[in-house]
Amino acid sequence: MMSIGSEKKNRTGADLVVSRPHLSSTAARSRMKRRIWFNYFARALFFAVTASALIILSILIVSIVRDSIGWLDSKFLTGNLSIFAEKAGIKGPIVGSLMMMGVVIPVTVILGVATAIYLEEFAGKGRVQSIIQTNISNLAGVPSVIFGLLGLTVFSRLLGLGSSILAGGLTMSLLVLPIVVVSAQEAIRAVPGYIREASYALGATRWTTIRRVVLPASLPGILTGTILALSRAIGETAPLVVLGIPTLIMRIPSGLMDDFTVLPIQIYYWTLDAVLTAEYANLAAATIVVLMIMLIALNAIAIVIRNKFQRKY
Repeated sequence: MMSIGSEKKNRTGADLVVSRPHLSSTAARSRMKRRIWFNYFARALFFAVTASALIILSILIVSIVRDSIGWLDSKFLTGNLSIFAEKAGIKGPIVGSLMMMGVVIPVTVILGVATAIYLEEFAGKGRVQSIIQTNISNLAGVPSVIFGLLGLTVFSRLLGLGSSILAGGLTMSLLVLPIVVVSAQEAIRAVPGYIREASYALGATRWTTIRRVVLPASLPGILTGTILALSRAIGETAPLVVLGIPTLIMRIPSGLMDDFTVLPIQIYYWTLDAVLTAEYANLAAATIVVLMIMLIALNAIAIVIRNKFQRKY
């Protein structure tokens, strides 16, 4: 009798052991179904959000292009600013934007890439390097108005540059410099370490390795990040408004110390004036189209450069 009872107990335990995998597989299938349905829901949600953003963007672009028809012509591109909407042109803002970028590009590229090289290749891991890196990361998230106040205090008043092209270019350089530094650091950091080691093994110095090996390998990432940052600089308005850049400059700037205006400033003020004169809305739309073409051209250059110099290691 004892053996029969123990056999029943063993059978019962065996049955329990056999039933556990069945329950475990059922729970696993249930979790898998929930994950699949959640994946479908997340994909549908993200697609709907992306489609909504594209639809809104398309509506804005179509509206802007429609309002610019009849106003965007060679006379508009080569004419000077005027208080009369039908006679106004944007030659001055175009020249001012290009001359300002002539200051921003060398300052940003030289300081940004040099800072990235120092932080990645020369600076030792310590408190100083950590403080510099933290400050650069924080500056990348500072609102652009703050840079305008800094430029107004340092360049416009302290150095006496006023609202000149040089003051505007230096202010915009401060705005995009953290972005260039961070993107250049990421590009340099992405270069495989064994390439540096191979250069050192051949007897090259650290600077020769950086100049002949690291920089050419990281050039696509550096140039792409730099051009995208410059695209932001050419489209910013708030720092220049704080700096006191005027909106109606009749003469074309010819030097770095001349007063100037840029396309975003002109768009901003024409949009405000459209409340009183409806034709200014058409001028603003035509100027937006010109600015978008310039931004698309810069982004296209970034893509071409990245594809041309891209190397695989």
